[in-house]
Amino acid sequence: MSEPGPESIPTSADPRSKRPIKRRVVTAQSEQASQVQSLFRDPTKEIRLPDPSKQRSSASLPPPPEIVANVQGSSAGAGSGEFHVYKASRRREYERLRMMESEVSKEKDDRDWEKQREEARRKDEEKTEKNRKRREKRNAAKNKKKDASSNGKGPGHMVVDGPTTTTLDGNKGQDQSWPADAVEHVETPGVIIHED
Repeated sequence: MSEPGPESIPTSADPRSKRPIKRRVVTAQSEQASQVQSLFRDPTKEIRLPDPSKQRSSASLPPPPEIVANVQGSSAGAGSGEFHVYKASRRREYERLRMMESEVSKEKDDRDWEKQREEARRKDEEKTEKNRKRREKRNAAKNKKKDASSNGKGPGHMVVDGPTTTTLDGNKGQDQSWPADAVEHVETPGVIIHED
């Protein structure tokens, strides 16, 4: 029997071994941890971020060729490589047409969205204007009522039917002539008494 020794340790785990450690399945977490560790090894090193990808448009694609050399017909004379050339040119042309159609539909959608936004803004402004006019009308009526009460027609004053209409506020310096039924003709807020 052999005694337990360094031979029973897996070769890659043996500290005396010069072999690289066996790679295990890389998880997203371990991969990100190794990337962060490599960044922290040299913090002064400049990090180069990739440029943002440009939006592809029909203008970014090369224009279709104006002159096609060596046009092959569907009959004899076409080699085995011509099919792939034809297929690639057809794919490029379909891609160009698809991008042009998507740009047109995007512009149409943008116009429709802009029209809807303008319509919503106009409706909001109309509603705001209507509410502002109503509010101003209400405030004007309130101010008019307040002005009327401060001009001698408020609750501290009396309106008397007859030859004299003087206030019952207790002014001693004025000549006050009172009809016999003056108390019945005092105007109170919300109550109007008319006797015929």
